[in-house]
Amino acid sequence: MIDGGSFGKWLMVAGAGLLLLGGLFWLLSQFVSLGRLPGDISWQKGNFSFHFPLASSLLISLLLTILLNLFFRR
Repeated sequence: MIDGGSFGKWLMVAGAGLLLLGGLFWLLSQFVSLGRLPGDISWQKGNFSFHFPLASSLLISLLLTILLNLFFRR
């Protein structure tokens, strides 16, 4: 069972991780326009529009895979 002290520490670490991840996305948005990369699917017809950021999703997945492997590899 998780006691209150360790759960609080876990929440603080998770919050700090989200803060760092948000800062990373903010910095990357200054250089790369995520959601508008070549390979992102965007379709508009009349008053209907469809947008699927395929290339952006693959790029984010690749970056997170590399980062998580660096930090959690044993």
